[in-house]
Amino acid sequence: MAMTSAATGFILTTAIAGGSPASSKIAAVSFLPMRSFGSRLVVRAAEEPAPATASSEGSSTTAEAPVAKPKPPPIGPKRGSKVKILRKESYWFKTVGSVVAVDQDPKTRYPVVVRFAKVNYANISTNNYALDEIEEVK
Repeated sequence: MAMTSAATGFILTTAIAGGSPASSKIAAVSFLPMRSFGSRLVVRAAEEPAPATASSEGSSTTAEAPVAKPKPPPIGPKRGSKVKILRKESYWFKTVGSVVAVDQDPKTRYPVVVRFAKVNYANISTNNYALDEIEEVK
């Protein structure tokens, strides 16, 4: 059973009292969807501010910022540096190209994008390489 089919409608009933109990009117408002396909219920929670606490050191109201972790050193060669290709099956084996970008995610298999002056058979001038498939040239 889907969650959307659990609540199929909304009915609001109010009693409006008139001059006498015999002449009271009842008004009912109902919102019943014809079809509930694709409808969603969105609930958003508001974050409440933390309650102020009195410090035992007097009236110091300094807020301590959380200590940020230092950035890890960059992975791979810098952008624009020249690298030599060591992948034997590559069209550009033992060719020098320039680094276009380096993905800093350690889970990426081929993080280094290298651009060459010469195009391959498919008219492509860039390729991705692993860190152990390139060698930085001075």
